Amino acid sequence: MKYTLPKKMVVKQNSDFQKIYRNGRSLANRNLVVYFCKAFHPSYRVAFAAGKKLGNAVTRNRVKRLLREAYRLHRHEIDENYCLLLVGRAAAVDISSTEMEKSFYSLCQRANVLRKEDEQK
Repeated sequence: MKYTLPKKMVVKQNSDFQKIYRNGRSLANRNLVVYFCKAFHPSYRVAFAAGKKLGNAVTRNRVKRLLREAYRLHRHEIDENYCLLLVGRAAAVDISSTEMEKSFYSLCQRANVLRKEDEQK
């Protein structure tokens, strides 16, 4: 199984971000917020955001890298009928990649966006 994150899956347009914010539901924990909604475009699956309150550009980019990696590792487990927006929080600035991955996975479980066991094959 290849674990890459194709660029065509990532939402880039502001209007598409706004669709997820408006139409989606959200769940949060200490490290991140996950907005999720039914997919509105066949190829878009995920978006990443880190606000200026987190710090300078280097810090925000690190948080987005952690979010991308957490998503990349579990993207095959996420139901393809959902579109996700991952937003980093202030606590995410000082955590490790494994902590971010655990936070992301637990929110996905709570949101019921993971595929069922029989669908994952």
